[in-house]
Amino acid sequence: MELFDTHTHLDAPEFDADREKVIERALAAGVTRLLNVGASRNLDSARDSIKLAEKYDFIYASVGVHPHDAGAELDFNTLQELATHPRVVAIGETGLDFYRDWSPRNSQYEWFKKQIKLALEVNKPLIIHSRETAKECFELLVDLGADAVGGVFHCYPADSSFAAKLREINFMVSFPGILTFKNAKDLQKAAEEIPLSQIMLETDAPYLAPVPYRGKRCESAFVVETAKKLAELKGIPLEDVARITTENALCFFKINGD
Repeated sequence: MELFDTHTHLDAPEFDADREKVIERALAAGVTRLLNVGASRNLDSARDSIKLAEKYDFIYASVGVHPHDAGAELDFNTLQELATHPRVVAIGETGLDFYRDWSPRNSQYEWFKKQIKLALEVNKPLIIHSRETAKECFELLVDLGADAVGGVFHCYPADSSFAAKLREINFMVSFPGILTFKNAKDLQKAAEEIPLSQIMLETDAPYLAPVPYRGKRCESAFVVETAKKLAELKGIPLEDVARITTENALCFFKINGD
């Protein structure tokens, strides 16, 4: 059984003391591929994500500007250059966050638009961060023709009817450990109804650790628990969930599965 953690932050300071052990535990758990999302710390995260992807052949990188950082002074030309690196398989995470609202909304929109256009320029899919902004994100993606490269709504925040709209514009959804929470009934219902062909798995480590690790630092090995929950909700074997979600991710990120 092989799993793909399609959204982790191994470059985060929370992993500075034991990063290599965390990677070893992921491999031991059957998590054979990871996508490190570099979209914070004034592009330092993007650079560090690429370094990880250069060091480990089973780790891939994305680069972007998180909506929380959209108000900072950032060099778009540098991001543009990083986006062309051969180990970079996606742009993001980018999007809009009106829940935290840590950056001015006009800056969030500006950087989101820039990154949609960048994704189209380098022909790489988008990783979308959306909190209380599903409608706004969707409309902007449609307006700017993001269906040409597709993307994924990470930490999927909506129901199955919105996922159906996303399918029409070539977008996937990914579920983190929240899917295992007892109070996540609406999300679990969505996961039941959304076709498995549209689903990928993630941890968002070091955040959102699944049950039975809830409240602890999350790491990529824990994606197994989310896979188990999805298998339970779908009423299918865990091996099928692992195989199909991994195939989905390999296809989505244009990664050779060999």
